[in-house]
This record gives sequence, structure tokens and C-alpha cells, in this order.
Amino acid sequence: MSPEAFQDRIPDNRCFGCGPDNADGLRIKSYWDGPDSSVCTYRPEAYHSAGPDHFLNGGIIATLIDCHCVCTAVAWYYREENREIGSLPKVWCVTGELSVRYLSPTPIPDDVTLKAEVLESGEKKLRLACTLSSSGELRAEGEVVAIRVPPDWLER
Repeated sequence: MSPEAFQDRIPDNRCFGCGPDNADGLRIKSYWDGPDSSVCTYRPEAYHSAGPDHFLNGGIIATLIDCHCVCTAVAWYYREENREIGSLPKVWCVTGELSVRYLSPTPIPDDVTLKAEVLESGEKKLRLACTLSSSGELRAEGEVVAIRVPPDWLER
């Protein structure tokens, strides 16, 4: 397994949450943490705040969960095909469903840790569960259905 983050090996990724090619984005980094699980650590900035400037905005939390899970799905499909992430033909997934349960406010500027686990896998659909923790406490839980789309979906 490569020590390089999933996102850094996915070509042409300009996504706000996970794209290394988006200078204004969050640029998260995800890695395998087990056979069916991945991990991401992210440090939110003050401008990611909710109304109170010491808590993380809920939309940013949803984006972190969504992007960590979708990138895990992309990495999963490459691995299932015994291919390096980024090899041709490209593998790309989109969000089919996203649900987030907010459990307690997430403080800024503490690091957040996301852990995703593949719950169900199919040829074109993966269901993943994700937790978001900060300061040793579970702050949010999410579930994502990632849908694999054909490579030409990326073309304009």
C-alpha cells in the first residue's frame, strides 16, 4: 500500500472537500486503516466556524464525512481491481446518499479524526459508515452511499 493519500493519487480531482487541485478547498487526506476501513485527520481553520467561532460549521462536517467516504470508495474499487489508484481507466464515485447525525459541537481548532468503514459493497455501489471525533469525543456520525460512475462521466 502506498503511503500517499488516496486524494493525491486520484487524477483531476478539483472537489472542494477532497481535491488537491482545488487551492480553495479543504484538501483532506485519507489512508487505509485496515482491510475495510480508512482514516483521515484534519485541522479546521477559524474560517470554518459555525455561528460561534469556536465550533466547526455543520456543512463542513458533512463535507468531511462525504469526501472521506467517497474517496475511500474510489480507493476500494481500485484495490478490488488490483490496480493502483489513478491508473486508467479512471475510477470515480459520486454521492448517492449522505446522512449525518450531529452528536455534540466540534471545537475549533482541535484536529478532527474521521474513520470510515465499508459496510456493503457491490459492483456500482458502496455503503460506508463514518465517525468524526475531536478531543477524544465522538462528535458526528454519518453514512454515505457512493455510486461508481463511468469514466466518461468526468468529461465535459
